[in-house]
Amino acid sequence: MAEPVHPPSVGTLGRDSRTESQADAFAGLAHDLDEGKNSEETLRRIVDSAVALVGCDYAGVLVTRKGNKFDAITATDPIATKADELQVDWHEGPGIAAVSDARTTLVSDTATDMRWPRWAAGTRDLHLGSVLAVRLWTSQSALGALNLYARSPRWFDAEALPVAEVLGRHASIALASARQEDSLQQAIEARTLIGQAQGILMERFDLDEESAFKVLRRHSQNTNLKLNEVARILVNSRTLPKY
Repeated sequence: MAEPVHPPSVGTLGRDSRTESQADAFAGLAHDLDEGKNSEETLRRIVDSAVALVGCDYAGVLVTRKGNKFDAITATDPIATKADELQVDWHEGPGIAAVSDARTTLVSDTATDMRWPRWAAGTRDLHLGSVLAVRLWTSQSALGALNLYARSPRWFDAEALPVAEVLGRHASIALASARQEDSLQQAIEARTLIGQAQGILMERFDLDEESAFKVLRRHSQNTNLKLNEVARILVNSRTLPKY
């Protein structure tokens, strides 16, 4: 990949034109993110858009999970995936700091920034010179961080930061919405599965609906499996898990 080149300085007319272009791009992005079918597809659209809108070499997303931990989920390139995974492995880096400190975090030069020495050494091995991390969040929860990577040091200028933060707000709303849709779909699927399992028990043992549910719940408690997993086993194998 050829080295990226900073855009030349422009006058007022040029800035106005670029502002209009960015507004159009964000309008298109909002539409694209709204069309995402699930959180995985939404994250893919986020990282792809980040490279184009902010102007960087790679982008990746860290998402939060229980226990103050993170997962490296989606990236535009294996280099970004590895850089994100370094943050997860060492539990340090600009993306994690963006979430914990609730602010955009910039690494101007990985060769001189000593806040996270182990992570910085790893990014230098990946030939990454600068990083910009924007937190993804809603008023209810922290979702993760969008990490923008450039091979050149001091790549992200004063104009890149607000663009990245606007992108982060769009991405946060889209990701929260996609997660909610995922949860609703999973709940619907689990409910359907449990209903199917109840039907099998009702037919096989001449039980009513409530008694069939109690059987599933008892097996769930005794096997330490989730109720929908017990139902899945029964539907797929026609046999209840043993305990």
